[in-house]
Amino acid sequence: MSTTADWDLLQSLHAVLEAGSFSAAARIRRLTQPTLGRHIDQLERQLGAPLFLRSPRGLQPTDLALAFRPHLADMAAAAAAASRDISGIVSGEGGFVRVTVSEIVGIEVVPPMMARFRAAHPGIQVELTLNNKNDDLSRRDADVAVRMSRPTQNSLVAKKVGDLTLGFHATPEYLTEHGTPSDFDDLERHTLIGFDRAYPDLVNELSIGRPINRDLFSYRTDNDVAQLAAIKAGVGIGVCQQQIARREGLVAVMPEAFSFKLDLWICMHETLRGSPRMRLMFDHLAKEFAAYAAAA
Repeated sequence: MSTTADWDLLQSLHAVLEAGSFSAAARIRRLTQPTLGRHIDQLERQLGAPLFLRSPRGLQPTDLALAFRPHLADMAAAAAAASRDISGIVSGEGGFVRVTVSEIVGIEVVPPMMARFRAAHPGIQVELTLNNKNDDLSRRDADVAVRMSRPTQNSLVAKKVGDLTLGFHATPEYLTEHGTPSDFDDLERHTLIGFDRAYPDLVNELSIGRPINRDLFSYRTDNDVAQLAAIKAGVGIGVCQQQIARREGLVAVMPEAFSFKLDLWICMHETLRGSPRMRLMFDHLAKEFAAYAAAA
């Protein structure tokens, strides 16, 4: 058995592990499905063991394939980071910057900020990833991050630019039809919009005088964007940022009784300090988010 594998073959394995099927992986890698299949066959011959098993539930990775997964993720992140770095060197002031933000921020807040950045720096290409879990900046999953909590990694350059206040909101039409609750007992009689199976870490830090769990909500989804869409559609009462609520014409519900703040941090790995395009993005987001937070 040979334990040395070609990087091209490993990229195909990584694509299948991420996509869950040969056809989807082939599209990601821009290969034909037979070519990708040959890559996996060749890799299995080199390793002397199968990487995938076919079952009624679809393609199932073996323990061997799963053992590769974290290493392939590291390699893919490093390769992507190297590509971004090289592109900047080749193109002078240009190149790529990969930014990571939460889903709500990426959809509701960041687009006009990025429009202004692109207008000012058209030579810099932006890659935006939406992830409610913090991407690993030390592994270069992303270059610059907008985070809602204090970073814990010592290797990061981080700047707190403000905080966001969140609270219950609803449409005027919903409150006209159903009334405005004055306390938590009254609130529970309304349609509350909240999480389903993914309990946010923040839940343990909040108190409303009773347990905050999925049973509290009569409209449940673990997608933050879907929760906001439901609030805007008049489904019920849910939590959102003050700035978004004001823009959408939503009404604050029981603001004196319940609200909480999230820190706003802009972060990047300390090794990127010397990159002009990374610094431009870092400073741009710091300025933009400071203004956004101040507009509460």
